[in-house]
Amino acid sequence: MKTKGAISQFIEKYYLHFNAASVVDAAKAYEEQLNKGSKMLVSLAGAMSTAELGKIFAEMIRKDKVQIISCTGANLEEDVMNLVAHSHYERVPNYRDLTPQDEWDLLERGLNRVTDTCIPEEEAFRRIQEHIVKIWKDAEAAGERYFPHEFMYKLLLSGVLEEYYEIDIKDSWMYAAAQANLPIIVPGWEDSTMGNIFASYVMKGELKASTVKSGIEYMTYLADWYTANSDNGIGFFQIGGGIAGDFPICVVPMLYQDMERTDTPFWSYFCQISDSTTSYGSYSGAVPNEKITWGKLDMNTPKFIIESDATIVAPLIFAYLLDM
Repeated sequence: MKTKGAISQFIEKYYLHFNAASVVDAAKAYEEQLNKGSKMLVSLAGAMSTAELGKIFAEMIRKDKVQIISCTGANLEEDVMNLVAHSHYERVPNYRDLTPQDEWDLLERGLNRVTDTCIPEEEAFRRIQEHIVKIWKDAEAAGERYFPHEFMYKLLLSGVLEEYYEIDIKDSWMYAAAQANLPIIVPGWEDSTMGNIFASYVMKGELKASTVKSGIEYMTYLADWYTANSDNGIGFFQIGGGIAGDFPICVVPMLYQDMERTDTPFWSYFCQISDSTTSYGSYSGAVPNEKITWGKLDMNTPKFIIESDATIVAPLIFAYLLDM
């Protein structure tokens, strides 16, 4: 067994109770899953790409610590945006004090704010748009259809963005995923900047909606992948809430109940990092045991809930898994 590094040793020594202890417990159980041959799905909600999670998540991909990803369309594209326009981003540490006029001023400067970080519209979106539109149109002309993440893989691997790179390529999790041809699920891709741009070309009659594969096709793609890879179990590591987690976790009850494949195994591990509270009907804040009633988790599935900020917790767990 490899010797753990300073970060891992620190959390093992000092993270002993409450949410801190859950961080260590979840990290150790994640490692145990991999050691016994299980695969792991990681879901990314929120703005984890703009939070530059790629600096450590890319290494998780390269070291085969994650075998499939579910993410929002925003996380899919914002890692690439950071890659090509990093120097144009602006931090707004006092974002809590902004007035409506301050926000309007940011809009007029072409800066779209995500909490304390502003994404530069012209440099980020437009540097990608010209090239991705050509890839969409070329695919349609050839009678080909692809998933949103496959189009982004084509964009990254084509090399057309290299002249714009503003960070070390090893810090881009999307580039690492493209190199590995890692399976990605992107539910609700339409709710993203690139999805909106694609819709505008459909409305103008320049592209067909069918050129980009749909959410239903993503579910069937995931179902096939789950069936082919679940012999030793598949774990579920959820960062945040929302559709990035809700969509893929449902593949198990869908296979078991709707397809009547009663030999389908439950998810073999579950951990969620969230600061959402349990309230009336809140799925993001629901405790893991609720998922037992929906046929997603077994009674004996290792379950962890870490009530904290994912931008703090996820890098610590990944550092543990990478022996840092």
